[in-house]
Amino acid sequence: MSRGLYIATNSISTGKRMVALGIMDLVTRYFERPLFFRPIIRTEPEHDQSLQLMCSRYRFTAERNQLFGVTRKQARELIAADGYQQLIQTIQSRFKECEDQSDFVVVEGTSYQGLVPELEFELNTDIAVNIGCPLLPVYAAPIEPPQDTDARTEAQCDEFVQSVQIGNDAIAERGGEILATIVNKMSHALAELLPKRCTEAGLNRHYPMYFLPDIPLLRQPTVREIQKGIGASVLVPGANLDREISQLLVAAMQLPSFLERLSDASCIITPGDRIDILAGCCLASLRPEGPAPVAMVLTAGIVPSPPISQLAALASNLTILSTPDDTFTTAQKAATVRAEISRETPRKIETALGLFAQHVDLDEIARRLKAPSPKRVTPLLFEYSLIERARAKRVKIVLPEGSEPRILQAVDILRRRNAVDLILLGDPGQIASAALHAGVNLPSDGVEIIDPRTSHLRYEFAEKYYELRRSKGITQDAALDRMLEVNYFGTMLVHNRLADGMVSGAIHATSDTIRPAFEVIRTQPGVRSVSSVFLMCMHSGVLVFGDCAVIPNPDSQQLAEIAIRSAQTAVAFGIEPRIAMLSYSTGQSGSGEDVNRVREATQLVRTLRPDLPIEGPIQYDAAIDPAVAATKLPESKTAGHATVLIFPDLNTGNNTYKAVQRSAGALAIGPILQGLNRPVNDLSRGCTVADIVNTVAITAIQAQPG
Repeated sequence: MSRGLYIATNSISTGKRMVALGIMDLVTRYFERPLFFRPIIRTEPEHDQSLQLMCSRYRFTAERNQLFGVTRKQARELIAADGYQQLIQTIQSRFKECEDQSDFVVVEGTSYQGLVPELEFELNTDIAVNIGCPLLPVYAAPIEPPQDTDARTEAQCDEFVQSVQIGNDAIAERGGEILATIVNKMSHALAELLPKRCTEAGLNRHYPMYFLPDIPLLRQPTVREIQKGIGASVLVPGANLDREISQLLVAAMQLPSFLERLSDASCIITPGDRIDILAGCCLASLRPEGPAPVAMVLTAGIVPSPPISQLAALASNLTILSTPDDTFTTAQKAATVRAEISRETPRKIETALGLFAQHVDLDEIARRLKAPSPKRVTPLLFEYSLIERARAKRVKIVLPEGSEPRILQAVDILRRRNAVDLILLGDPGQIASAALHAGVNLPSDGVEIIDPRTSHLRYEFAEKYYELRRSKGITQDAALDRMLEVNYFGTMLVHNRLADGMVSGAIHATSDTIRPAFEVIRTQPGVRSVSSVFLMCMHSGVLVFGDCAVIPNPDSQQLAEIAIRSAQTAVAFGIEPRIAMLSYSTGQSGSGEDVNRVREATQLVRTLRPDLPIEGPIQYDAAIDPAVAATKLPESKTAGHATVLIFPDLNTGNNTYKAVQRSAGALAIGPILQGLNRPVNDLSRGCTVADIVNTVAITAIQAQPG
């Protein structure tokens, strides 16, 4: 079995880094100690974009200065001195040092910038062969011809097929093994013809071939990249530098004519004394319906006066830059800035990973790598599996807090990953404005916006809610008012199967999210109490904590039910359930009302579900630490290996999960409600965007049929 994979290309700008990111994300799910390696870098490892990206995203066991072979200058000197073999041996030696520290190494080859372009393809193949790695060649699809004629398109496809054939044959002739072939940046016009021609030529006869479409976002520079590329300063603090720029526009005409030519997500380059253009762009950026610029570059070192700057600061979603260069020079510099996938482009990372997972058979790649089956559910594998399982059977989730920036950013990620369909509740204008300020472009497909105040569903829902709750004293007028509350309206969408699940709580209290679910959706048959769990993603694996959010002081029957439900939740998310019923004493060492309650609950679980491994009462350390368990409960097979930890009361559970989250740096996903007829889950008001993404994915999985 090979312990590495070499990603190579035959030219510049093929999207090799995007492919390396997708492979790295795949490898980290199967190997506990993966590493990333670059045989030749430009200057120092701190300045290499690929190394920066991978080191910031993954936990490596090696330092950054161990993850490369030689610099470009060293490589050129060795080649010029007839030291080709010495160059390969030096890289081989450095690679072996990495290999000794890891289970698998992803290698990203050279970038065709400043080395020896006519030698690089052969050089990459020779390096791969000598370090014992199969190759994953990446080719950029032909650019769509200006005159879109059938004859010209077919000719381009034929030329491309020949180029790939020559490249792959050259790899084989030099002793290289091809794992698969990636064709990147394929235009829509070639989506049918190009794969057909490749198949007819037999390019996928011996190994798989994958085609990735061209995505404009990945070719668009961010405001930060433009700022660094032209050496500009930021005039207004707190600017969003991570938004992508669709077009560079030089504003030299009068404002009315300029506004007619303004395009969405553009960057405007204009002299600093053009206050009319500045004011016009600021106003345009506040208009949710667009077109709205995302950045301005004021040239010639002219800075607006303080009153004008104060007004410009009101346009918080417009980044204003300043440069001492003249307009022509600035435009020239900006036009040469390359768009990159880097640690500073989170939206591009999510888009790239979603694109890669959608168009590449990752299971097939893993099989061809002979990747071992994961022995435990690691946090990264767990988070990946959530998105993959949500994508497998698409459902629709309602998010009542439609204008909350974190929700909108999570929507952006979920749609880029193509994981779920979504409904946002709220005023469309407010949501559009909030999205604009959050730097989010809401897609036209897969996201529906409903305003409870104007929706025809309000009256239908009010009538149904009245029928459900009139025995509790609810009047028809009160029911109609309730439907103005987004959590009630969202719950009714789920109840009436217009949505499959709901996630709320980013700006609402837990009771505001859970109460409508209790009143309308209600519990499953045979369920005595709704409870909750948190999925705690630790460095060593994923644990299930329950109940940390709902039942304050459960009795022994409720504790038993929480344990059984939590074990079922664990199984649903690929975690082998081994239950620990927690207490302040272990085994028979203590007594008292609280310990006896846990002991009774443990016995109830053994009676109701004899198939479930369970231990209790048991202390936390004995539950998860094999060494402590060997001392306190040496005969127990569950002690020391528990994955489902049931706390005796809400006070203990809530404080413990927060302590573990903050002190151990664990990712806490939840609370996930158990026992409802249809899934509704709550967010913490301090939740991050990642928390929202994970909770929506979990809710989608809970909602999937079957």
